[in-house]
Amino acid sequence: MNSNLQIPQGEETILIEMTVKEAMALSGEKFHSNHQVETEAVKKVKKSLEDRLLTRFS
Repeated sequence: MNSNLQIPQGEETILIEMTVKEAMALSGEKFHSNHQVETEAVKKVKKSLEDRLLTRFS
């Protein structure tokens, strides 16, 4: 990771509502019968970050 990267709101917190399975998938657990668990969790994280950053600049 680049230590020179400056993120203005980098120390603020965000809340993301997800299922236990989604959190487990993000931490590396594999759900072979349902590959969409991780995909949906990643989408929720990206959406939350996008919403936070867009509301700060608008």
